[in-house]
Amino acid sequence: MSTEDPESYPPIGFFGPARFVLRLTAMFALLGVCLTLHGGYRLVRQPSPWPPRFLYGIAWILNIRIATEGVRLKEDVFYVANHLSWIDIPIIGGVTRSAFVAKAEIRKWPITGWLATLNHTVFVSRGDRLGVARQVEELKEAIAEHQPVTIFPEGTTTDGTSLLPFKPSLFAVLAPPPRGIRVQPILLDFQGTGPEVGWIGTEGALHYTWRVMCRRAVIPVRMVFLSPFDPAHCNGRKEIAATAREQIRQALSASLGGRAVL
Repeated sequence: MSTEDPESYPPIGFFGPARFVLRLTAMFALLGVCLTLHGGYRLVRQPSPWPPRFLYGIAWILNIRIATEGVRLKEDVFYVANHLSWIDIPIIGGVTRSAFVAKAEIRKWPITGWLATLNHTVFVSRGDRLGVARQVEELKEAIAEHQPVTIFPEGTTTDGTSLLPFKPSLFAVLAPPPRGIRVQPILLDFQGTGPEVGWIGTEGALHYTWRVMCRRAVIPVRMVFLSPFDPAHCNGRKEIAATAREQIRQALSASLGGRAVL
């Protein structure tokens, strides 16, 4: 994982702070509209489409432009993706209406933690080995309701030019798999901007958010839906993790012009 000096990132520029204020204002306006409409759906006990629409709106406000490739499964699916930063969540959530597995610290973040809870996020603690069984049960409940679920099994972030080993613990929800569930790997390809927009090294959350929201340039993302597979055909969670990783590894290598990815 890179430990790049924050000063080496692209400069924020003279108008960066103005972009930050405008984007923050737009986000709060979008939040107000989506919460009002979400509340209306909840009152009549109907499934609300507004949490994923809010996430997609956040991605658009951040000047993220998403192009999708491949055929996306829409339900009874367990997505597995590579991970660059928290902006992966509005990208994937906005397109797939997926719930997420996220690190426990995010639950305590102002506004973000509350919004993550609204989107049925399952929070996991890296140090809570005794809590893995509970986390797996929460995932099973989400899957049983046909809610798409996304995990980032690297456990941390990269700059998009490498792929870390996958942690197999949360794949335990698929061993044995619920009936009808399939795993679909996803490659997030930031088309060369990963080293600029990845949240890597020792950079703090506030500094990262500041520079992303001040950024002028477009953040282009190819969201590649790879071939889904039946986890029942794998011999346990480690093989499921390895199968998903190999698909993403090959797709990442191709996106880098054939450069080897271990």
